[in-house]
Amino acid sequence: MSSRQILSRRSFLAAAAAPLMGAQSRRKNVLFLAADDLNTALRCYGHPVVKTPHIDRLAASGVRFERAYCQFPLCGPSRASLLTGMRPDRSRVLGNNLDFRQFHPEAVTLPQLFKNNGWYAAREGKMFHMNVPGEVGSPKYQDEASWNHSVSPQGLEQKSAGEGGRLTAPGRSFGMQWIATADARGQADDNAAEHAIALLEEHRKEPFFLGVGFIRPHLPFVAPSKYYDLYPVNSIPLAQNPAGDLDDIPALARRVRPMLWNQMGMDERQQRLARRGYYASTSFMDGQAGRVLDALEKMGLRENTIIVFWGDHGWNLGEHTRWQKMSLLEDSARVPLIVSAPGAKGNGQAARGLVEFVDVYPTLAELCGLKAPAAAEGRSFAQVLGNPKRPFKKAAYTQLEYESIEGRAVRTERYRYIRWKDRKTGETDEELYDHSADPGEFTNLARGSGHERALRAHRGLVGG
Repeated sequence: MSSRQILSRRSFLAAAAAPLMGAQSRRKNVLFLAADDLNTALRCYGHPVVKTPHIDRLAASGVRFERAYCQFPLCGPSRASLLTGMRPDRSRVLGNNLDFRQFHPEAVTLPQLFKNNGWYAAREGKMFHMNVPGEVGSPKYQDEASWNHSVSPQGLEQKSAGEGGRLTAPGRSFGMQWIATADARGQADDNAAEHAIALLEEHRKEPFFLGVGFIRPHLPFVAPSKYYDLYPVNSIPLAQNPAGDLDDIPALARRVRPMLWNQMGMDERQQRLARRGYYASTSFMDGQAGRVLDALEKMGLRENTIIVFWGDHGWNLGEHTRWQKMSLLEDSARVPLIVSAPGAKGNGQAARGLVEFVDVYPTLAELCGLKAPAAAEGRSFAQVLGNPKRPFKKAAYTQLEYESIEGRAVRTERYRYIRWKDRKTGETDEELYDHSADPGEFTNLARGSGHERALRAHRGLVGG
């Protein structure tokens, strides 16, 4: 790079950062909104059914990342990766119920970076891993060192009164259950929104990093009946899978949480009820996020606050006959990510470039004039906020582990490649999908011929 190019790039970064950071006396606030098990079934992402007016409004004032990917399609590893900036192999959080501190006691998390530099760092709700519903209301795994204020609001969950029922056999792991309640009282997300608004009021005159973690649409699908009423059950479309869809999906892939394939044994009506529960829970979460966003606006804080909205991983709703998470296909790996930064020229636009959750940490650090720790493995996409059309990364990585099975996926501009390995037996297999011709990932090109060049290139990317 020439000296002229270096100066030009520095000038661009200075110009881009100036309206976002401001003077020390006007340090930017951060409102960090997380949703649990939320995929891209949002109106602003083009979903034809789901109603999410508040998130849509945020997207209209920020940058919506069309191709953002988590590093591990499971709550604990994904959240640890985003909040520490470390990929799962480095964080060593490769499953739920693991505390990253046992491996990295001196790590500085994203909220902790702000706390250490004079921001008031507060948490209401699920930010790191929390077992839902069993640990709702518990501070377990929420990393108290990261926060000045750390609260896990209580919620009734499966004990909520209302109309509903189970959609899979009692006792089955990861069972599907829905409950339509009279109102939002007693729900953790209602409490989280209320507490977050009180914190905004109390700390409006100082810089803050406020993390608000909603637990919907995670199972059980508990939401007020007014949100269920938005989705008449007979109008709910089902996932459309071609005949023989599973024939070219490797046996190793189908051994990862095998009870989640084949529609979990649900008939078509049960599938519609399950989708309805997910949609209603998503709209309920949207309503609570809207309350916090409205309060931020009314308090006059919006123009000095960077807002980040994210879902921790994708979630299958019957695509490829699979439900829930822990898949390396697009529906599990792709995540919603919206960033609204005051003064960013790209606000109101969609970014098509590949981004990863590990990029969130260095981005917020740069926007607020802080330095991310050396352990953070991502790259700042601050420049993309000024120009969403610019390319960003050539590849995004997602991985998983289940029993003896290891899967590693890479998403490039055109392809998704997945490599599987059974560490016990040494068995391997692979998948390759061409998104330019097959966005639903129905044809595994690794099973045929004529794609050796693409296979070699992507094998190299995942180290195989």
